Amino acid sequence: MNYSETVRPPPVRADTGSDFARLSRKIQDAGLMARRPGYYALRIAAVTLLYAAAWTAFLLIGDSWWTLATAAFLAFVFGQVALLAHDLAHRQVFRLRKASEVSGRVAGNLGIGMGYGWWQDKHTRHHANPNHEDLDPDLDPDIFVWTQEQARRAGGLPRLLGRSQAYLFFPLLTLEGFNLHVSGVRSLFDRSLKHRAWEATLLAVHVAVYLGALFLVLPPGKAVAFLLVHQCLFGVYLGSIFAPNHKGMPILRGDERPDFLRRQVLTSRDVRGGPFIDIVLGGLNYQIEHHLFPSMPSPHLRRAQAIVRGYCQELGVSHLETGLVDSYRQTLASLHAAGAPLRRPRPT
Repeated sequence: MNYSETVRPPPVRADTGSDFARLSRKIQDAGLMARRPGYYALRIAAVTLLYAAAWTAFLLIGDSWWTLATAAFLAFVFGQVALLAHDLAHRQVFRLRKASEVSGRVAGNLGIGMGYGWWQDKHTRHHANPNHEDLDPDLDPDIFVWTQEQARRAGGLPRLLGRSQAYLFFPLLTLEGFNLHVSGVRSLFDRSLKHRAWEATLLAVHVAVYLGALFLVLPPGKAVAFLLVHQCLFGVYLGSIFAPNHKGMPILRGDERPDFLRRQVLTSRDVRGGPFIDIVLGGLNYQIEHHLFPSMPSPHLRRAQAIVRGYCQELGVSHLETGLVDSYRQTLASLHAAGAPLRRPRPT
């Protein structure tokens, strides 16, 4: 796709305000920014119940290899907690910042061992500049290379893995849960992190209770097996939620800074599906709408999609929606293309 053609400014209109301002008025008039306390009360209760049920099953099954089924179920539950923490961080649930931060840290740090403050800072920078090679932290070439230019400059692990990264993507997602925990702990050494003592305490409690439960209920071999199954599947689930959103979409570079609407729409894709996909992906299957209106309650995103899609058609801006499997295909194809320079023989 020729990005320079895609972001050509629209013709001057008689009405006033930016393209995004006009879209925002449509969304406001439809009442889609209104909070949904009843929905979130039910969702928080459901996730809490699932969390309690998973650990209760773990205790009741006890010393048996059947406990690995609980580990797999708990990976899904941890993913749902992470999605809830995401909505809390975007202030979709509570109007007040304090309530959002407290609840987010309880869900993130205490519930799943995620460094909430570290993740929120990283995610905020991503939202400001999605798919920008220089400004989006999600495009840092720490393991994968996301562009051919990164591949040409790559060294160490990205150079080693880059040539085959499309084939390694899903296997390496098994490490994402561990990476989330390690990054949260490492962030505690950053003095700029707000509420470090609180975050450290919650993370310590999570680790102590989690490992204590595993090694008190199970013999060491089964405890390690439970930990590996749980954390690896948790990582795969998280990666499978976030990979369809931007990977394989246009990547911005340097001073490429289109207006807000095009910056969000053209670098994101929606994933079609029914209520099942909405639950599994936590509403992030409406990634375009979420990026345009990050504080919109997730149950409103489906209705917002129709408005946004129609408005983008009026502007001549591409609004991409694809199936889940095809989104993964596009992700892997982009990874394979990015690693192409590493598959070429070095000049002698």
